[in-house]
Amino acid sequence: MNLETKRLILRPWDERDAEELYKYAKDPRVGPAAGWPVHTGVDNSRQIIKDVLSAEGTYAVVLKDNKGVIGSVGLMIGENSNLGIEKDEGEIGYWVGVPYWGQGLIPEAVVELMRYGFEDINLKTIWCGYFDGNEKSKRVQEKCGFQYHHTEKDKEWPLTNDIKTLHVTSITKVQWQELCFKR
Repeated sequence: MNLETKRLILRPWDERDAEELYKYAKDPRVGPAAGWPVHTGVDNSRQIIKDVLSAEGTYAVVLKDNKGVIGSVGLMIGENSNLGIEKDEGEIGYWVGVPYWGQGLIPEAVVELMRYGFEDINLKTIWCGYFDGNEKSKRVQEKCGFQYHHTEKDKEWPLTNDIKTLHVTSITKVQWQELCFKR
């Protein structure tokens, strides 16, 4: 299933996306800030598509005008989340390639996933998080209406084999409806 916004198509990942994924995932400014290691080659990116990005609710972020993959956004529901949330709650995660930073593309994708989560799946709360120092991710969450909930210090993060501080935000369906009404 695809989701669409004004500028984007959110669609399932395909192994043929491996070269485009690698183009952005090899940049050390992207993965480590989002909590995953830098990709080491196209084959590594292809394996990540098979093992991780092919999960239900994970989408390639594709520009409508040139059909190119520029990032990823996902909605992990219940036990599929890393946050220990309820079965009627979701967690949104995302990243975008460096050339597309600051263009409002990820907030646009996140807002569509929020709409999908609250309207189509009827989730009661959507959670999000960012690691200490990732101001761009924090800003995405603020733009989308997420509110600070709590901080988890000294969190072991096996993907990057280090200890991180995670700031967790959330928005309820009622808060989201109020935001939509104001817009």
